[in-house]
Amino acid sequence: MLYNISLSPKPFTTKITKAFFSTTPTATATLLLKQCRSILQAKLVHQHILVRGLTHSVTDLIAAYVACNAPSQALSVLQRLVPPCSSTVFWWNVLIRSAVRSGLLEDVLCLYGRMQRLGWKPDHYTYPFVFKACGELHSFRRGASVHAAVCVNGFESNVFVCNAVVAMYGRCGASGEARKVFDEMLERGIGDVVSWNSIMAVYAQSGDSKNAIEMFDWMTGDFHVRPDAVSLVNVLPSCASLGEPKWGMQIHGYAIKAGLFEDVFVGNAVIDMYAKCGMMDEANNVFDGMKDKDVVSWNAMVTGYSQIGRFENAIGLFENMREEKIELNVVTWSAVIAGYAQRGHGYQALDVFRQMKTCGSEPNVVTLVSLLSGCASAGALIHGRETHGYAIKWILNLDGNDPGNDIMLINGLIDMYTKCKSAKVARMMFDSLAAETKNVVTWTVMIGGYAQHGEANEALELFYQMLRQHCSLKPNGFTISCALMACARLGALRSGKQIHAYVLRNQYDSMKLFVGNCLIDMYSKSGDVDAARVVFDNLQHRNDVSWTSLMTGYGMHGRGEEALQVFDEMRRVGLVPDAVTFLVVLYACSHSGMIDEGMTYFNGMCKDSGVVPGPEHYACMADLLGRAGRLDDALNLIKTMPMEPTPIVWVALLSACRIHGNVELGEYAADQLTELDSENDGSYTLLSNIYANAKRWKDVARIRLLMKHTGIKKRPGCSWVQGKKGTTTFFVGDRTHPQSDKIYDILADLIKRIKDMGYVPETSFALHDVDDEEKGDLLFEHSEKLALAYAILTTPPGAPIRITKNLRVCGDCHTAMNYISMIIEHEIILRDSSRFHHFKKGSCSCRGYW
Repeated sequence: MLYNISLSPKPFTTKITKAFFSTTPTATATLLLKQCRSILQAKLVHQHILVRGLTHSVTDLIAAYVACNAPSQALSVLQRLVPPCSSTVFWWNVLIRSAVRSGLLEDVLCLYGRMQRLGWKPDHYTYPFVFKACGELHSFRRGASVHAAVCVNGFESNVFVCNAVVAMYGRCGASGEARKVFDEMLERGIGDVVSWNSIMAVYAQSGDSKNAIEMFDWMTGDFHVRPDAVSLVNVLPSCASLGEPKWGMQIHGYAIKAGLFEDVFVGNAVIDMYAKCGMMDEANNVFDGMKDKDVVSWNAMVTGYSQIGRFENAIGLFENMREEKIELNVVTWSAVIAGYAQRGHGYQALDVFRQMKTCGSEPNVVTLVSLLSGCASAGALIHGRETHGYAIKWILNLDGNDPGNDIMLINGLIDMYTKCKSAKVARMMFDSLAAETKNVVTWTVMIGGYAQHGEANEALELFYQMLRQHCSLKPNGFTISCALMACARLGALRSGKQIHAYVLRNQYDSMKLFVGNCLIDMYSKSGDVDAARVVFDNLQHRNDVSWTSLMTGYGMHGRGEEALQVFDEMRRVGLVPDAVTFLVVLYACSHSGMIDEGMTYFNGMCKDSGVVPGPEHYACMADLLGRAGRLDDALNLIKTMPMEPTPIVWVALLSACRIHGNVELGEYAADQLTELDSENDGSYTLLSNIYANAKRWKDVARIRLLMKHTGIKKRPGCSWVQGKKGTTTFFVGDRTHPQSDKIYDILADLIKRIKDMGYVPETSFALHDVDDEEKGDLLFEHSEKLALAYAILTTPPGAPIRITKNLRVCGDCHTAMNYISMIIEHEIILRDSSRFHHFKKGSCSCRGYW
């Protein structure tokens, strides 16, 4: 008979005709439709049904088209069924469900609308699929419209439908509406565990971790609803987001007691929670105890180890995955690439990316952002450009792309270009974005790029532009920190105070710790270390950076005693000093002439704190001894170093030779720098200054000729003053300022008055083989003197004058300012490349140690 009928294409028409004439036509049609394996076969049977007029076979025909994945043909048949009846709504639900599973979300809503127009009434199976489509499309308007239809048609008490409504509102970002529906379910007494899971998922997805945990607490406490595996998977990420491992540990304990821990999804969620809380030992215990593991389990461990810097563990797990032939997915590769990038190993990140491509795994946005971070850390501009090209070809601006992914990738590109010193390219990308496209990260990476790489003025200008143009886009703590970093680089106290006021007005989580630390740094580097201390004292929490920043500030201002007091306070509260802390302590001693204290701390580093001195510590000690004139002791210390002296050590000795005019030792230090291939304008300039001071003009000319032949250019000295209308910059002999004549007149009057008081120009700092009168004229035009004269002209009486210089202050200018501070009402605060000088009533805070 027909049970073994061949359905091959060629004989099919003949056999189907015979079948219809050999038995009951309706039964034949039903049997043939069940055996159809293609649309063509279904269409042939459909044709015979039409010819024979077998109306009873219509539902079987719809089922055949659905089985052959031909929804349009099934819909065509379904629409012809009249009159609509409740039994055939099933087939509409089948088509709607199929569209949901295929991701054809707009088709779902079209089907829903068409069935209603043709007279079919949706049932409690229809609505959940429609709500899922609305949620996936983030269409609040259409979802709310369907919700209204639910209420009109009497399904508001159906728990299945209401759970779908809650989930829909959550996906649309309307957590308030979701909560309202959930509360109404509780009032009607129809809520079940799925209802609780749905509302917890809503809060978790919206980032409201506190409410998610609160709902779990109510569920298990007041309402006595027993959580299932989904409940735990929903709530554990919220524990991690809040950094509350205690709650996560309690839920972990509950999972074990309730027998839910065997579920691999629960196990993975527990691992992820511990990993995100930085508790990798606990995560590893859970991982080892899991009977069943999947790639998600391994990925959670690899990612966790990478994020907390235990990269050897991450790489070990990565290699284990390869050995056990666990399929590596994009998450695994991305975690390893991110780990290398975070540690500054950019080229290793690139190697892993190449392996990933070789294995056939396609990168996603997260992978490329991590790779760009690696390129940035390595300064690998060429590889960064290659990544940019790949992103343009395969990810950016493609149809159906998530705009959030596009902007994430563009932000990574801007960050990479700024860190690879291609700020112009980064700015072009930034400017090409529409205003509504830029998010706070876009502004932050551009501002931070400028601030970190010497374009501080541009950073502040962009920060203020962000505040002016985007009232709705609020800077975050990182944006504020980048702006404060720019202020610190410029010594822009006025701008720094304005940003501080903005922070206080907008209550950045009671001043986030890293913002507070940046404020300490900004005030210290802008000449107001007392304000830095006030910020420090008002911090609710402090870390080692807070203490070190304040100590650095005191050291820069020559207040070594106070720096050491802070160091003692730091140890009293239980913080253990590290290599950076001791470097700051030695720096403070060096700039305050505290030789004995510096020697004591240096000799006790390893013994008392287990910190082995590095080249930087030896350089600090060479500087400390050298400034005090103990050049032989400094040289002996260098010769006893357990490692090869680095250029910074010899530069410290060379600088000391410049201060004390020791030509022979200065030449020796310069030779050592040459052997290390460390030739820069600073070391050449120091040696040239030593020769000039000894009036060895031929050697000065030789050094300058050598600089010319080797292509090394001396950086031009410049000084700038922060005023009400911005920054004013001066170079040596600068006459470009509109008020130049008044500036030179004021300076001439000042020099005449201090000469009458006993000032004698220190002509050795002119560094030219000319007579002393000409040298005096050259000294007269130094940038810091011009900046001082301009500040006197424009600063209100009694207000401090703040000057910044890009190089070390000239010795003659230092002496002149000491004298000038006796005849003006202003305190002069001068920041050079090394430290601060506070001139007041004829004395300087450096006390000669500069």
